[in-house]
Amino acid sequence: MNHLPFAPFDPSADYRPSAETAAALARHRAGCRCALHSRRLFTAGLLSGAALPALAQDGVTLDSQSKLAQLVPAEQVEAAAAQQYQQMLHEAAQQRALAPAGHPQLVRLRAIAERLIPYVTSPNLRSTPRAAQWNWEVNLIGSKELNAFCMPGGKIAFYYGILNELQLNDDEVAQIMGHEMAHALREHARERLGKTTATRLGANLLSSLFGLGNLGDAALGIGAQLLTLRFSREDESEADKVGLDLAARAGYDPRAGVTLWEKMATASRGNPPQFLSTHPSGPSRIREIQSNLPAVEPLYRRAPKPPRHFGPPR
Repeated sequence: MNHLPFAPFDPSADYRPSAETAAALARHRAGCRCALHSRRLFTAGLLSGAALPALAQDGVTLDSQSKLAQLVPAEQVEAAAAQQYQQMLHEAAQQRALAPAGHPQLVRLRAIAERLIPYVTSPNLRSTPRAAQWNWEVNLIGSKELNAFCMPGGKIAFYYGILNELQLNDDEVAQIMGHEMAHALREHARERLGKTTATRLGANLLSSLFGLGNLGDAALGIGAQLLTLRFSREDESEADKVGLDLAARAGYDPRAGVTLWEKMATASRGNPPQFLSTHPSGPSRIREIQSNLPAVEPLYRRAPKPPRHFGPPR
């Protein structure tokens, strides 16, 4: 990995959501009466219990999560992710490849995250309830690799290369960030690990889904897997949908999901970047994103827009 030198890392500058974002996140629950939910409550009152028409659908529609995820305790997955994340930051800092708090692109990433985080508990997304208590972190790694991820527990990292080489605008960054957050919110890593656990331990243990017993032992050593985990095509499609929804609610144009993956497709023609080893690109993916735009464009039209636009590295 060819690292780009940054100024020495200031450990006191770790990302924490602002007081305003934290308060909004605490308030933003199903049944609250914030601006986002008031329309749904008003509509439900008018219909007096009747089924909501299709036009009243609020964002994308998602299925329930697989119960196989419960084979691996969420606490252990998140603890392993936090440990792996801190180790990655430590190694990057030692190589002067961890962006300081004042780096313009890190300021940009954290500003975009501040806008997305309050919507992670939107009821239609069916996120893990644990997300409301996550300690979100956002960091920038000085590497030419085209990569980004969000680990369980809300640990986000972008590599400088994906911002610079693809010259991503803010709307496209929001799509990547929302997509990666979706993998954590929908516990895709935990589900993948649960399926592996079920295979390894045998089908006779599936009856223990709600009584984990000693299954927690199977989660040991999972930290190293989290950075290289390959999600299914269904996971990727679901993350695209959630990313569109989150970005639209935060005031970022969901149509950027199309331009983003067009750029990814172009980048894959030569040496496919690391990001595409776990996030395959192609015409079918773009068509799926386009098919979900009608569900999120009304969210974008209603959403307050970002007061500041940053732009890609120069």
